[in-house]
Amino acid sequence: METGPDTFRVLVVEDDAALSEVVCTFLGDEGYACTPAFSGTEALLLAERATEKNERFDLVILDLMLPGVPGEELIGRLRAAGVGAPVIVTSARSAVTDRVGLLRLGASDYLTKPFDLDELLARAEVQLRDRARAAGREGRAVATLRFGHWELDPVARTFAVDGEALRLTRTEFDILAAMMREPSRVFTRQALFELVRNEEALTEERTISTHVSNLRSKLRPTGTDSYIQTVWGIGFKLQA
Repeated sequence: METGPDTFRVLVVEDDAALSEVVCTFLGDEGYACTPAFSGTEALLLAERATEKNERFDLVILDLMLPGVPGEELIGRLRAAGVGAPVIVTSARSAVTDRVGLLRLGASDYLTKPFDLDELLARAEVQLRDRARAAGREGRAVATLRFGHWELDPVARTFAVDGEALRLTRTEFDILAAMMREPSRVFTRQALFELVRNEEALTEERTISTHVSNLRSKLRPTGTDSYIQTVWGIGFKLQA
């Protein structure tokens, strides 16, 4: 999967291949670019290579029981290698002492197995949102986009209507982000296709209309679906 400038890169370190695939597929559907690693050694190598190429991971999801370098040791080695991404530990261990110890080692959060995928997603969003806010305090903030009752954060990849979060797919989010960056522009389907085609599933220009239709359906309960206007014979534009 190709990644765009607003795509979060996640390193999923899990030796259970089936669970790794489930997590990567779920997060991939939510717009994250996941790279699986099946051992601590492989995870360390991938992280070091990413750092060398200036393609750092934004988040690490880490199991503890790993071949090669165990999870507890891997946290310290990732930090020593300059990997500052939040680390969400997933483990069957539920003792308070285990959680406290891992947090002190440098983990950012702890999720007990078996876990709910929606909870994992929520915890990932919290970590990335907090990281984005910290970056903003250091002067690297990306402006939040606003249009009418909409508010879109390109860094945290969140979208809200009147303060109420609305879950979008990766392509739906990218379409709105593109249009909200240039609210007075009339976008042809081809232009939108070129802007958001980094998703593998988006392989034909005509699918843009399908995604816009799905967006309108999700927005209809908020009363803002009419913000997306069809310009017949051309494409779409925003109008509050």
